[in-house]
Amino acid sequence: MSVLDVDNLRTTLNLNGRACHVLRDVSFRVAEGETLAIVGESGCGKSMLAMSIMGLLPSVARITQGHVVLDGHALEKEPERAMEKIRGARIGMVFQEPMTALNPVFTVGAQISEPLRDHLGLSRRDAREAAIELMEKVRIPSAASRYTSYPHEFSGGMRQRVVIALAIACGPRLLIADEPTTALDVTVQRQLLDLLDHLQDEGRMGMLLITHNLAIVAGHADRVVVMYGGDVVESATVRDLFRNPAHPYARALLASLPRVDRDLSELASIPGRVPPLAGLPDGCRFKDRCPHAMDICEQMPPPTEMPGEAGHNVRCWLHVEGGEHAADG
Repeated sequence: MSVLDVDNLRTTLNLNGRACHVLRDVSFRVAEGETLAIVGESGCGKSMLAMSIMGLLPSVARITQGHVVLDGHALEKEPERAMEKIRGARIGMVFQEPMTALNPVFTVGAQISEPLRDHLGLSRRDAREAAIELMEKVRIPSAASRYTSYPHEFSGGMRQRVVIALAIACGPRLLIADEPTTALDVTVQRQLLDLLDHLQDEGRMGMLLITHNLAIVAGHADRVVVMYGGDVVESATVRDLFRNPAHPYARALLASLPRVDRDLSELASIPGRVPPLAGLPDGCRFKDRCPHAMDICEQMPPPTEMPGEAGHNVRCWLHVEGGEHAADG
């Protein structure tokens, strides 16, 4: 059963009167109980995608094409008042920096209680009890006594647990985790990711895991979408992507991972950088960094092809029969 369907989504940013398509024809789905990872370098459009789904785009950006469908209900044209009821209730979000996600002048208990009162209509007393239960569920020690603590009194890992408690408070159908382990040490990262896995299994939520860390993807995701310059360039099961990457960008990302069976004195890198929003090309957005770039890559974006197993899709002219000659026709 599908929880989230994103179909042909295009988000456009107005930069000094110029329309820039920062997300271009993005499509994927998240099933109930499934974790879909969204990967790519900084600037590839991952967080812009999350903001488009949540209806939290800045004033200069808007969805100009496509659909965002949650449990069969289209969200892209919902007014802000309706989205306020959906955010926190049907969609939960774990932000990458908990100190900016939490209000420093309110206790963590009050902040967890707020959506329980707003969305579920609980009394102040019942919301307090439910909030303490949530704090225990995310494994915050001495939850009852920490209810009246402030965010600055928690460590980074514990603050992120508070953010997770906030995100799951109302039993959402979809959980969006945007770089949830940024700036945390490896041990705390593992604990938080295992916690998210457990909570997802328990609640049968669909989860969108946004990350640049392919090791996290390998250990915690079912399927993966690779983004570059606002495009989905490849999507597959985690197993198929790691075994048979098809897009040059996906291959380069995987080649840059350190491995015990390789000489660690030299690490592979991807030359160049992600194009700026104001300079996104019309054709293939990876062409300037791609060792296989052809003339047609300059002229038009490639179609989506299926190079291998069912469900493995790639957007690259290398996988289009006669692609290098398509511009001539």
